[in-house]
Amino acid sequence: MPSLLGIYDLPGDVAAVSRRLRSRGFKDVEVYAPAAFPELDEAVEDGPSRVRIWTLVGGLTGVVTGFFITIWMSNDWPVMIGGKPFASIPPYVVIGFELAILFGGLATLLGLLAVGKLPYGSFGKNDAAYSARFSAEEFGVVVECQDRDVREVDALMRSHDAKEVTVVEA
Repeated sequence: MPSLLGIYDLPGDVAAVSRRLRSRGFKDVEVYAPAAFPELDEAVEDGPSRVRIWTLVGGLTGVVTGFFITIWMSNDWPVMIGGKPFASIPPYVVIGFELAILFGGLATLLGLLAVGKLPYGSFGKNDAAYSARFSAEEFGVVVECQDRDVREVDALMRSHDAKEVTVVEA
């Protein structure tokens, strides 16, 4: 599938074209900017990150692991203290909490790597559409589309004052 790259001078034009492309049903829209601009963040916002699911699963796994290990160990090596039950839950809450934090943090790291598709290729290798001028003064919008949609996307980008529109093969 081809990708179209549009180059712009103003962040307002980039925000307008990315909103328009998303409203037309194009999901894979990438924006390159030399600095952070609030209007670009609002225009390209995908919604909540999927990394939070990794964190939740990791935290729940940590809680279950913490309680399982402590209860298993207390039943495997019973030490009777004052007639209390071997598997008393309140003291094990601390261990369950600590493992929830540990596993949740590690799962978040794995989620960041998996959802962000890192590391890809070799470090320092940029996308084919990236140009060094996007770090200096210009803005770029990259849209992945079908072959039949190339003319429509090209016309849409040019109607929003694109300086240049090129086809980039992935």
